Amino acid sequence: MAGVLIFSSPPLLRPVFRRTVPNTRVSVRASSQFSETPVPSSSVSTKEDPKPVFNPPPNFKPPEPKRFSVRPDKTLDILGASLSLIFRLGTGVFVSGYSASFVSKSEIPPDEYALEFAGFKVKETSKLGPRPEKPIEIYEFESVREIVAVLDLDVLFYPCPRNGPNFRPKVAQMGGKQQFPYMMVKGGDGTVPFMLSLGLLTTLTEGFAMIGRMGKGSSYTPSKLPPKPLELWAYEGSPFCKVVREVLVELELPHILHNCARGSPKRQLLYQKAGHFQVPYLDDPNTGVKMFESAEIVEYLKATYVLQ
Repeated sequence: MAGVLIFSSPPLLRPVFRRTVPNTRVSVRASSQFSETPVPSSSVSTKEDPKPVFNPPPNFKPPEPKRFSVRPDKTLDILGASLSLIFRLGTGVFVSGYSASFVSKSEIPPDEYALEFAGFKVKETSKLGPRPEKPIEIYEFESVREIVAVLDLDVLFYPCPRNGPNFRPKVAQMGGKQQFPYMMVKGGDGTVPFMLSLGLLTTLTEGFAMIGRMGKGSSYTPSKLPPKPLELWAYEGSPFCKVVREVLVELELPHILHNCARGSPKRQLLYQKAGHFQVPYLDDPNTGVKMFESAEIVEYLKATYVLQ
């Protein structure tokens, strides 16, 4: 059984921080299952087009993860994406009910993820409410995704950039028109994070947070639509994750976002899966590529999916 939630955005300040998209609406669909078959575009053809082939770029080799390093040619991108940390006071960096304490190294087994600092390990806990077994489905373009990070939700995103041919028509079918405003969903134990409960101030700080990346992640770049959604391990507060999400949206690539903010149990899952914790981490089931490093992920996505 699936439910559809439709959110209308407040008209105040809409022309200030973003371009107005006429006759639009946001749709958030919570579902017990999701389809790996892409939603067809609004155009109908009686002739079946040849299926695109998805392969990694020639001589491609996933890079070795490098913690907290910025490739010199991407410094400005990361600085611009970091503005949200300042204006939003780190909202989306921690899950709901996060707490941390320093313990001795022997208290946490070596096969468990833990941050080390000054000869100690950081023991992180959280108080998360119930979460759905399957990812919820959201149709939107790149915007603030703080609440799903705070609630530690997995989300299947269907990106809807401006002029995107695949999923905008689907939103029109479900809601009667298309509109993609900022959206806030109250969930978990019913507690709304402080920075999401300030009304006009929330809207203002979110607008300021987008200044450094103005226009990124909003317009469609012609691309090949894969048969399966990509999987991205990331969280809202990371500027390295943000630059990758922007490209996923611009290429209109469906992707499952595994949120793993500080305090999320999914940090341990990624640690076990990849032998290392670092985000962003991309797992592309269409090509078999699994990789770290934001700059290289962006280059891989463009080389693999942009229509030449």
